[in-house]
Amino acid sequence: MASRPLAAALALAAGAAMLIALPGQAQAAPPGDKDVTAELFEWTYASVAKECTSTLGPAGYGYVEVSPATEHIQGGQWWTSYQPVSYKIAGRLGDRTAFKNMIDTCHAAGVKVVADAVINHMSAGSGTGTGGSSYTKYTYPGIYQSQDMDDCTAQISNYQDRWNVQRCELVGLADLDTGESYVRDRIAQYLNDLLSLGVDGFRIDAAKHMAAEDLAAIKSKLSNPNVYWKQEAIYGAGEAVSPTEYLGNGDVQEFRYGRDLKRVFTSEKLAYLNNFGEGWGYMASGKSGVFVDNWDTERNGSTLSYKDNANYTLANVFMLAWPYGSPDVHSGYEFSDNDAGPPNGGTVNACWQDGWKCQHKWPEIIKMVAFRNTARGATVTNWWDNGNNAIAFGRGEKAYVAINHEDTSLTRTFQTSLPAGGYCDVQSGRSVTVDSSGQFTATLGANTAVALHVGARSCG
Repeated sequence: MASRPLAAALALAAGAAMLIALPGQAQAAPPGDKDVTAELFEWTYASVAKECTSTLGPAGYGYVEVSPATEHIQGGQWWTSYQPVSYKIAGRLGDRTAFKNMIDTCHAAGVKVVADAVINHMSAGSGTGTGGSSYTKYTYPGIYQSQDMDDCTAQISNYQDRWNVQRCELVGLADLDTGESYVRDRIAQYLNDLLSLGVDGFRIDAAKHMAAEDLAAIKSKLSNPNVYWKQEAIYGAGEAVSPTEYLGNGDVQEFRYGRDLKRVFTSEKLAYLNNFGEGWGYMASGKSGVFVDNWDTERNGSTLSYKDNANYTLANVFMLAWPYGSPDVHSGYEFSDNDAGPPNGGTVNACWQDGWKCQHKWPEIIKMVAFRNTARGATVTNWWDNGNNAIAFGRGEKAYVAINHEDTSLTRTFQTSLPAGGYCDVQSGRSVTVDSSGQFTATLGANTAVALHVGARSCG
């Protein structure tokens, strides 16, 4: 749930034990050869545009996900972006001109744009928005009135009750009645406006708090009803609403993925990852969005975060090497106060300054984007592990990675299916030679990795 009333605790939204599948064809993983999304959380649109040109395009990122493009409540906290008061593009991160310029600039760099769409709810109070619009909790002049809200005005309190989850208010936010034709039309109008500006897809915020059939009806009204979108529907064992219900509409974010990676990297064995994904009961790979962390989970502690150092870095390396789901690389900023908004109001003057963490640009992570693009379509081969926290695996004849999460260095000869010859280890920048048997010998320091792929046959 990406929405907070003032300093509210995170809502524990999730999916259900019920497995209800709607009819219809789910959108496959992001189209094209590049399925990695850089999630530039609370970056201004002008800063995103620059990053598309300087970093994302050259590195091979297929998508950039940007924070919500709506007028929202005033305030410095990050979650003000998730309390819309109108559908004008007039928020902290930039106006309509900046948003359009970002899209055009990113497209020129070969990067598609996913917009985070807040359509479940409006605000939790009254005032004047960032674009000058006056509002009260249940009245948004020219857009919504009280009759457009759900009848339940209490906060969600029972995740075992479908009606409570989908009709009551997420952490006190005015809940739109997405079962009404007018509300569906108005949401579709907003999304169509973003499509007219060139947006390539949507992340549907708080999807679990809207009925899957409501979202299907909204999507059917879009100028491109087959547009890519991924839905935030958080899994929770035994809950009334299941993420699988939303697969008929498009991709669904698989929250168990990040939670389980945290547990494995902090207290279990990497050797357990040899069937990670569907073998762990997750949704189908081609319909799942995955991540090591996002802005909610890094704050509530359910996943790893930048504060976890090598655990975090290596988990991202693994995610980008392992062929399950479509990965989001979260890129945010340092925080000690969970409510704190972005440095400089979202303007990124330079990575690794002013608190900007720029995880998408960490050398160990960014180099794995090309690895993933090169390995696309190849299954896992040549799995090896030491029974503990050292693992290695190939991606057919295209790529190979070894990860040493032990406390001591590891030297061994690895068996690959790679063509013989020279390679650049994109993790260290050192040259590696694969012999005619597909083998190479390497020493990995504690908490380091080696990554080879046929797109990087020499260093420099």
